[in-house]
Amino acid sequence: MTAATHSTLFPQVPESADAVLAGLDPEQREVATALHGPVCVLAGAGTGKTRAITHRIAYGVRAGIIPPAGVLAVTFTNRAAGEMRGRLRQLGAGGVQARTFHSAALRQLQFFWPKAVGGELPRLLERKIQLVAEAAARCRIRLDRNELRDTTSEIEWAKVTQTVPADYPAAVAKSDRDAPRDPAEIGQIYAMYEQLKRDRGVIDFEDVLLLTVGILQDRHDIADQIRRQYQHFVVDEYQDVSPLQQRLLDLWLGDRDSLCVVGDASQTIYSFTGATPDHLLNFRTRHPNATVVKLVRDYRSTPQVVHLANGLLGQARGRAAEHRLELVSQRDPGPEPAYTEYGDEPSEAEGTARRIRDLIAAGVPAGEIAVLYRINAQSEVYEQALADAGVPYQLRGAERFFERQEVREAGAALRSAARFGDNDSLLDDVVDLPSQVRAVLSTKGWTTEPPAGSGAVRDRWESLAALVRLAEDFARAKPAATLGDLVAELDERAAAQHAPTVQGVTLASLHAAKGLEWDAVFLVGLTEGMMPITYAKTDEQVEEERRLLYVGVTRARLHLSLSWALSRAPGGRASRRPTRFLNGLRPGSAAPGARSGAGGGGGVERGGGSRRGRRGPVQCRVCGSTLTDAGEMKLMRCEGCPSDMDEALYERLREWRSDQAKQLGQPAYCVFTDKTLMAIAEAVPSSDGELASISGVGARKLDRFGTDVLAICAGQEVGEDGDED
Repeated sequence: MTAATHSTLFPQVPESADAVLAGLDPEQREVATALHGPVCVLAGAGTGKTRAITHRIAYGVRAGIIPPAGVLAVTFTNRAAGEMRGRLRQLGAGGVQARTFHSAALRQLQFFWPKAVGGELPRLLERKIQLVAEAAARCRIRLDRNELRDTTSEIEWAKVTQTVPADYPAAVAKSDRDAPRDPAEIGQIYAMYEQLKRDRGVIDFEDVLLLTVGILQDRHDIADQIRRQYQHFVVDEYQDVSPLQQRLLDLWLGDRDSLCVVGDASQTIYSFTGATPDHLLNFRTRHPNATVVKLVRDYRSTPQVVHLANGLLGQARGRAAEHRLELVSQRDPGPEPAYTEYGDEPSEAEGTARRIRDLIAAGVPAGEIAVLYRINAQSEVYEQALADAGVPYQLRGAERFFERQEVREAGAALRSAARFGDNDSLLDDVVDLPSQVRAVLSTKGWTTEPPAGSGAVRDRWESLAALVRLAEDFARAKPAATLGDLVAELDERAAAQHAPTVQGVTLASLHAAKGLEWDAVFLVGLTEGMMPITYAKTDEQVEEERRLLYVGVTRARLHLSLSWALSRAPGGRASRRPTRFLNGLRPGSAAPGARSGAGGGGGVERGGGSRRGRRGPVQCRVCGSTLTDAGEMKLMRCEGCPSDMDEALYERLREWRSDQAKQLGQPAYCVFTDKTLMAIAEAVPSSDGELASISGVGARKLDRFGTDVLAICAGQEVGEDGDED
């Protein structure tokens, strides 16, 4: 492979400018050497766009053509900006500014505010939603929690599209936007929100861009100063720019054309935030002399995954579809995508967890597996299923790694050990770097085995374990490295937000998965009403949903699984249909008219599961209500209904579970979750059949733990070897 996705963790800095170009494919090299004039890079998923643009910047810097301090590279997330800084540092171009639009604007605003306006910059509002709630109350408009969140999003959309409160209702009508409530009411709340901000001398996230734009428009001297500072601009994910961000970019540029933009119209999935691919699609109109390079060699995914991705876009409509890129896989063939139909959502979650457990047993690291869904509310049933299957997981969107308290404390301890290690008895008997790190972090809670249970204690251990793994990788890459060298590496990674990987299956929404990739991806809940989502009404909105599925498919390197459930709850009416986007692509489905994509291989499986044999809806055994929540279905009763649980039995089961977890060297939830233990203590099963009927037990756990559990339920003592297979 010419442009491998995987590189060594600690590569050597290229010795020269020409060495920076080594390993690039012809199109990437064309990007890297196009250092003058406007450049537009149309880059498909997995084609190495970040590699191309970082090598372009590094080549220009190393060749002496571009001064590092004269480059501003902007993107849309702190993670992406951190990755860019990390790569530039590894290429010997560490002085380049790589930031988000907001971060770059905030720095400029803080610096120029005293000169342009006077005094200190107003305080940045931390919790916008609280002020929106107060604004609604002052307007005598009652909002529930969901309406409050949606109204806050509407205000953000209005501001990034440069729509003032009075114009909001007309803007909504013009854009075919589905407002969460009467646009006139939202306009009222928006106006009151702005008034409250002025009264309290605070600004919000969007104001950072608006105020920077205002200063650059009004103060030509300040605009000129910024333009003297930055002569070269690079914009990643250009299909996601909002009108406000484009306006700021235009002001940064002035009358110059030293601009390189990178994007893919087929990955436009944030239009609800004001993002539009129009700026990317119109780039050649605005810049007729632009150099345009297309990257279509996909180094991420197998031909089978790429085949499905191309098939999805082959059915697309609209302007973005007219500019789609046909990807060409550069990898060896792999398995066909798997399509699985389940009877209900809990069975889909359990089937997915079993397949993930099998992949891990076959050698796929848990950190290289992801479960992706349309909305965050779908995560709970998968969290439960993975916990029941004994599979560690992490939710995407958690606190940044280097900002976690335990990571900061660990960094301080390692820094102290590096400085005063000669006088530290803790390090007397350890020589190699990983052993030193393990010794230091053992004082902060790291142990050779993970703690039992989940929650904050387990999260803390996972963070420290990630630092231990990083130290081991660092020592392998640099055998002569000292503890001080590792501390310096951690400091640079923290500055670049280049975090080590925390092991565990990733659970994430499709939107949160943008820009990431895994060896194995499970796309779940692919039914009409969820994909496309129910509120996608217009053709344009439906096409964005198709692009969202395309983004999900292209996250997979090797293994790809697509699944759907015919009903929500066990025994429910099988009224759901798989997403229309797979018509003509999944085996046995009819093509949507003449323009069908090529069908995938394999066949649609009928997913099984412990719930499959149930008949009729699951009902609360206390009040008789139909249950739909996964946790309630596990208990066979409503959360609020009284429990007849045997408390003493529950405590005995918890003690037994703790002993089992220690013997197995696993977290307690890998034996049974708390909900499963509660269900057992309530049902008090007396036979294998009764125990097997409890959700969360399953055949594997019945074989392994059934004898012990039934003995405890019968009031008997468990033998020393009762847990043996």
